[in-house]
Amino acid sequence: MVREFDTIAAIATPVSNAGIGKIRVSGEEALRILDEIFRPHNPAYGQGNWPGYKIFYGNIVDDGDVVDECIVLVMRAPHSYTREDVVEFDCHGGVHLVYRVLSLVLRHGARAAEPGEFTKRAFLNGRIDLSQAEAVMDLIESRNEASRRNSIRQIKGGLSEKITALRKEIIYQIAYIESALDDPEHISLEGYPEDLYGRVLPWISTVEKMLSSYDDGRFLTEGIRTCIVGRPNAGKSSFLNLLLGEERAIVTDVAGTTRDTLEECVTIEGIPLNIIDTAGIRQTEDKVEKIGVEKARKEIESADLVLCILDMAEGISQEDIHIFDEIKEKKKMILLNKSDLREDFPMEELEAYIDEDTPCLTISAKYNQGMDLFTKELKKMMFHGTIDEAQDLYLTNARHKKALEDTRDSLDMVKRSIEDGMPEDFFTIDLMNAYESLGFIVGESLEEDLVNEIFSRFCTGK
Repeated sequence: MVREFDTIAAIATPVSNAGIGKIRVSGEEALRILDEIFRPHNPAYGQGNWPGYKIFYGNIVDDGDVVDECIVLVMRAPHSYTREDVVEFDCHGGVHLVYRVLSLVLRHGARAAEPGEFTKRAFLNGRIDLSQAEAVMDLIESRNEASRRNSIRQIKGGLSEKITALRKEIIYQIAYIESALDDPEHISLEGYPEDLYGRVLPWISTVEKMLSSYDDGRFLTEGIRTCIVGRPNAGKSSFLNLLLGEERAIVTDVAGTTRDTLEECVTIEGIPLNIIDTAGIRQTEDKVEKIGVEKARKEIESADLVLCILDMAEGISQEDIHIFDEIKEKKKMILLNKSDLREDFPMEELEAYIDEDTPCLTISAKYNQGMDLFTKELKKMMFHGTIDEAQDLYLTNARHKKALEDTRDSLDMVKRSIEDGMPEDFFTIDLMNAYESLGFIVGESLEEDLVNEIFSRFCTGK
């Protein structure tokens, strides 16, 4: 049976033939295990004498046999990642060797850690709150500089500080109302609804501001799911190769070369794109190409952004018009390709099919023309013109978004109750709902099953 605070151990580095392999141990038995399997080179240490934040050189031994020569880092509770005694063995990185050391640690009383259990203990022991714990995983998975910086801000408490401050203000107002209702002779509620109204409006504004950053935050963290569409031979594969800086997709003069979706990830001036190159959309009797066309239509449905490639040299065809109909409800950009073959293009023809807010840019994928303007428009469409690295934080977690939406709805109910002249005890119900919704973010109003689900997504050893 697994106990919540057993001493746990795990390999904390990728398991491969590398220079170093790290085994992390946390719990009240960590130092006893260290005593039993490690012989320090300096005889002044050992037998319980392990000062914190020192590195010890010596040998790992098993019944007198030397298993490996290594160094050991000791961190004493509460000044460690988990707020428990933590020992880290830095061994040589051979696969067999690292598992051999882990097996030895487990045999001497530790148990194998579950995914994310070290960070879970940091949360349970109060070193970090739940939003900070989730930001640790975001940091590990960050794929660009903006995402990394946002994760660090959240780990440092950027989000939790806002949430905690707002909860503190709300609970104070709940307590005031309850006290006034219990002791009306000494605490007056005269004029209180107007005072509370003046507080609720800024609270709603604060929550709305955090919610408004969610799409930008999701794009920075997950990447913008970008679907490249167009009729066959319009230059979709050439454009993909231009973005990637390599010949990833086959480019020929034969229409219908791309018959399946091709997915790649690229970052352009800090903007992460998950690009899907699709088969040319047209009516076809070819069974394989027909499957590719259907997959292209499905990719359009799930895309955050559609890049529609037109062949300037050929003009607007009936196939293009069908594609315009397919993407009319999507956020999109029209790229007029092959500008090296034609300088003029009747833009008025596009107006019948594309709304005026849709950017239409002239490019040449073959000669790398128009890409600066493409990047500028991409930022404008997806990040309001720029990626603001000075912004205090972007909301990136769907769970946080849902909790903030619930908070906003509850505060809106308070606002409406005040406007409708409802009694003060009506306010406390919705204020408490807002308070508890905010608690879901920092982990103060969360069921154990959900906590376990969140940490199960972590890698083992973290």
